[in-house]
Amino acid sequence: MKHTFGNKINFSRTLCATAVTLACLGSQAAFAQDAEDGIEKGKLEKIEVTARKTVESLQEVPVAITSLGAVELGNKGISVLTEVQQFSPNTTLQTSRGTNSTLTAFIRGLGQQDPLWGYEPGVGIYIDDVYVARPQGAVLDLLDVQRIEVLRGPQGTLYGKNTIGGAVKYVTKDMVGDPTFNIEGTVGNYGRKDVKVTGQYPLVEDKVYLGFGYANLNRDGYGEFLQSALEGQDRENYNKDLWAARLTLEAHITDDLFFRLGWDKTEDTSNAKGGYRLLPSILTDAPVPDSVYDSYTSLPTWNKVELEGYSWLMRYDVSDNLELKYIGSHRESYSPTNIDFDNTALDIFDVPAIYEDENDTHELQANYLGDNFTLVSGVYYYDGESCGQFEAILGFLGRAAFGTPGLTREVSGCNNSESVAVYGQLNYDITDKLSVSVGARYTDEEKQAIVFNGLVFENVYPESGWIPGYVRPDGQLVPQVLGEDSDGDGVLDSPGTLGIESWSRFTPRVGVEYQMSRDTMFFASYSQGFKSGTFNPRASISEPGVNPEVVDSYEIGMKSDVTDSFRANVTLFAYDHEDRQYIGIEPGGDSAADLQQRLRNASATAAKGAEVELTYVATDNLTLSAAYGYIDFEIKENNAVPPLIGLASTPENTLNLAANYALDTSVGYFNFNANYYYRDDYLLFETSDLIAQDAYGMVNVSVNWESIEGDWYGGIHAKNLTDEEYLVGGYDFVERNEDGSYGPGTGGDTTLIGYYGDPMTIQLTVGYRF
Repeated sequence: MKHTFGNKINFSRTLCATAVTLACLGSQAAFAQDAEDGIEKGKLEKIEVTARKTVESLQEVPVAITSLGAVELGNKGISVLTEVQQFSPNTTLQTSRGTNSTLTAFIRGLGQQDPLWGYEPGVGIYIDDVYVARPQGAVLDLLDVQRIEVLRGPQGTLYGKNTIGGAVKYVTKDMVGDPTFNIEGTVGNYGRKDVKVTGQYPLVEDKVYLGFGYANLNRDGYGEFLQSALEGQDRENYNKDLWAARLTLEAHITDDLFFRLGWDKTEDTSNAKGGYRLLPSILTDAPVPDSVYDSYTSLPTWNKVELEGYSWLMRYDVSDNLELKYIGSHRESYSPTNIDFDNTALDIFDVPAIYEDENDTHELQANYLGDNFTLVSGVYYYDGESCGQFEAILGFLGRAAFGTPGLTREVSGCNNSESVAVYGQLNYDITDKLSVSVGARYTDEEKQAIVFNGLVFENVYPESGWIPGYVRPDGQLVPQVLGEDSDGDGVLDSPGTLGIESWSRFTPRVGVEYQMSRDTMFFASYSQGFKSGTFNPRASISEPGVNPEVVDSYEIGMKSDVTDSFRANVTLFAYDHEDRQYIGIEPGGDSAADLQQRLRNASATAAKGAEVELTYVATDNLTLSAAYGYIDFEIKENNAVPPLIGLASTPENTLNLAANYALDTSVGYFNFNANYYYRDDYLLFETSDLIAQDAYGMVNVSVNWESIEGDWYGGIHAKNLTDEEYLVGGYDFVERNEDGSYGPGTGGDTTLIGYYGDPMTIQLTVGYRF
């Protein structure tokens, strides 16, 4: 089995500005580029991926992986990460509840629903091998993307912690060649108006390149806030108002030495999203709205996500066999947000919050290519601080029950993490047909958590001016803090400190691959992944950290180019998931209305399933494809409170059917693309069936055009043609009575709220490049 490194292939462009749409929709009809991209008409495309941190053919990698290249992304009109879920089996990538930029990600039922600081994701997001640590700001659009890879199953050996479900990788393009400039505009329904400018300029011919990009993305809301308790608020709901910029400097210093430095910044000032009341309010005039995109609120509607980062890469090809690489990054984010849980114009359950993150990563990598083996190895370091503050305002309850001006549980704190890992993976060819792979990673991690948690008998907001005329009192507001009194003097030694704990983990992988023929490979593997241990960011009493979650995964599969025109990739998997982390009410403890919750390793589960991806090149012009996923879930241990009942955001069956037709004419190159995407019914939460989504199907159609000269291009994309309404998030602070009726929950109201995916959208894009 032939292995090749990417040491003679220039590595892709740095982390580009988040939320810049997939630029150059000209590539969406890039038939003229097919020959140089290695696509031969009437035959299957050879797809390269970097799933094992080396450049390999998709069909030679013994990993369940979906790869969407730049041409395919453009043809399908994919502009954001969440749309990729349609083409990867058993994958959920959705915008979270209260903002446009927070990601909810599950692969094979493994992920993390709650985006609160301190919680770790279960699906890793990587951009040019730089880890994106937090879900805030992870709903990304990238500039000059080469491909997006979805790796399913634990990736704990090469990618480390927090990849128990899998990993999503962005790989961006190199800068080479003459000066380029691209300008593009998009208009669409709901008042969509996007402008994007990108380009590159060689500062030193064939040696040093400067790349740049800017995007301004705007769209009116899908709905509106029908009632607002505050005057002068923008009433648009589900709108978009975002700008992003980036700069990249690449230097090909010698044939063997390459350096890249990148900067990006994004500011998203789209409104906070209001949820749809699935039940009428019993405390105020807030009936169920006519549109699922309409809402009510007592909070400000403004919202903000600010992201800024630097990344750098240095690669040195010591010889034809040995490559050394250093990858580093620094990223910061700041997100003040408003989430009205009850979605009424009354202060029943309001949560204004601030999230702040800062992290640095460093990775040294050594890759060696032998006669019949390859070795990927490295050392990785992560240092991050994730902080936040939220006010759970229960003002109506405070006035009704206590006669006070209001009631707020204020929670704030930080979760600091330092992690060091050493990893290696050896792929060895025993014969021309039989290969084995052995990998391992050792991770040592230390975390320190600080939490302040207490009650204030008035309505409190994070900062002065949060609402018009509000002045936040000086000093620490909450009378109840966490800490220890080790000397018995009645004074907390370290107020708010939950503690410092360390966890270490050895995660192995063993695999075997058999190349039955030049075009057919069978593989089997065992791999282990873990999701980091952590502390409870909502703790109201001192409590220890919880242990990491551990997933043991088993796979058998086949990758086969059955003929030059038919590809069949099939994976069967099973896994055991131990020490699952759940936050809930302790037996005999306080009520949910007090928001006093405990984080524990509370359950164990298992699942098995199948994933099938088929591609058929029917003619020189027509390509058909299908992707099917199935998962069967089992609860083995259930100590969660409330008890675990199923998987979150994970349907039993997913299916995508797609067709692509290319047409050369005297006026240019056309590409027609359509797909049907089906998701089975699913729960929104693992411990509640109060909010569930019925099965639904979605139809998308695109028509793309590129001029003969290749300078002008355009596309029309129609998404969700049947205007399906489907849930992607929610809140269920409500009690269900024995007779099936609903009673009040936290805050004293029937708070059952849904957030929905995009309705039918139509967009027209026109661009010019030179």
